[in-house]
Amino acid sequence: MTAADPGGPDGTVLAAGCVLWRSVGGTVEICLVHRPKYDDWSHPKGKLGPGESALAGALREVLEETGHYCVTGPCLGTVRYEAEGRSKSVTYWAAEESGGAFAPNHEVDRVLWLPPAAARDRLTHPRDRALLDRLAPDHT
Repeated sequence: MTAADPGGPDGTVLAAGCVLWRSVGGTVEICLVHRPKYDDWSHPKGKLGPGESALAGALREVLEETGHYCVTGPCLGTVRYEAEGRSKSVTYWAAEESGGAFAPNHEVDRVLWLPPAAARDRLTHPRDRALLDRLAPDHT
């Protein structure tokens, strides 16, 4: 572990992200990001910087990966899994999009805004699908 790769005391990679949503004409849409490095569709998330809180990291990652600002809602919990041979812990919040525009970058080449059912089908990992179920019932 280095200063650029902070983790918990047991070496767990600490990360944070959001289930980003917006309402368009009364219809809820969920933002998914495509990461070409892994060829997967997921919610915006990423590793925390040194000394960075999980919430600050989640907001930063949403902006870096999607180009959108957001207003956070309730915490959706923490997901733990193995990634690249290390334990990873990602804390997520529900977050409503509040402006911005996507521009492809080195981590994310595409975003999609989809209704919850279509987003659930598009997500690559079951752990990401479960996060949609944690949103308030009026969002899904």
